Amino acid sequence: MTVERRFSRRATLIGGGAVVLAGVGAAGLGYRELASLKGYDAAVAESRAALAAQPAARDLVRFATLAANGHNTQPWLFRIGENRIDILPDRSRRTPVVDPDDHHLFVSLGCAAENLALASAAAGLPCDVGFDPASGAVSVRQQRGAPVASPLFAAIPHRQSTRAVYDGRVVAPELLRQLAEAAAEPGVSLVLLTDRPRLNHIRDLVVAGNSAQLADAAFLRELKSWMRFTPQRALATGDGLFSVTSGAPVLPEWLAPLLLDQVFTASSENAKYARQMASTAGVAVFVGDRADPAHWLRVGRACQRFALQATALGLRHAMINQPVEVARLRPELARLIGAPGVRPDLAMRFGYGACLPFSARRSVEAVLA
Repeated sequence: MTVERRFSRRATLIGGGAVVLAGVGAAGLGYRELASLKGYDAAVAESRAALAAQPAARDLVRFATLAANGHNTQPWLFRIGENRIDILPDRSRRTPVVDPDDHHLFVSLGCAAENLALASAAAGLPCDVGFDPASGAVSVRQQRGAPVASPLFAAIPHRQSTRAVYDGRVVAPELLRQLAEAAAEPGVSLVLLTDRPRLNHIRDLVVAGNSAQLADAAFLRELKSWMRFTPQRALATGDGLFSVTSGAPVLPEWLAPLLLDQVFTASSENAKYARQMASTAGVAVFVGDRADPAHWLRVGRACQRFALQATALGLRHAMINQPVEVARLRPELARLIGAPGVRPDLAMRFGYGACLPFSARRSVEAVLA
């Protein structure tokens, strides 16, 4: 079955590059690392606790931080004001090698803005979202109104980028329609691909992009700086790509660097991505009308709603970054989706599968401006 839907209605991851350390079992784990996993789970669960009936602004910020974002860098700061919350780009958390023009950063701000808008509406504070191109700040202006809770809002604490093999089941056309409707955003188009030939073509782009990135020493240095291998380290930073969230083991900090270069190779990662794509039901490709921060923000809002709707429908999702991060591959992806000459902004695979451990988030105190 081939399903393709496009929309552009008037009205940014993330995280990839997770490491699989094949052949490393319990012998590589210390008692301290194993014992602290329970504490990690408890801390993550606390960050994802339900909102109070009348949440304070800080609790709305907490829900905003549960948004998707590249490398789990959480490149945002929040400024609470009178009837408004501003989201500011935190450029100290840029990833200049993989994201030289801050595309992923502004997509991430859009994802956070969407979470904040949904949480505000559920709290009886419907809002308008604005953007200042000069400063890069997003403004979420609130007013009083009746609480409007939605399935997307309810899905916020449960959404995750599930970087794993799915079970291969087909997603029904009615659910694809709901996904497309949830993601509708002015200035953004979406193409849903479910036919195996084009999914295999995207697999080949992922493999080509991954090979190029892992041959780039600067890319590897940047990626490794965001990797976390123990619960203690993941909780201490509150950010980054913790190994267990991608199904890889906990490793002592002293051991991980010794093993990483031996097992984190293009061939092993390409084989992993091929398995993941073979199990994927479909891929969503998001394209902004223009390649600028204002549209990247809109892409992030559309992507976040798509991900939340997928979560509400019992689907898993994960970004497939390589075809949009490696510039020479973007034209081929654009041709594949029938939009030659545009810049594809995001590609996300989706399907049915099991949940993995959740990523950590920084505390509200750490993200307040």
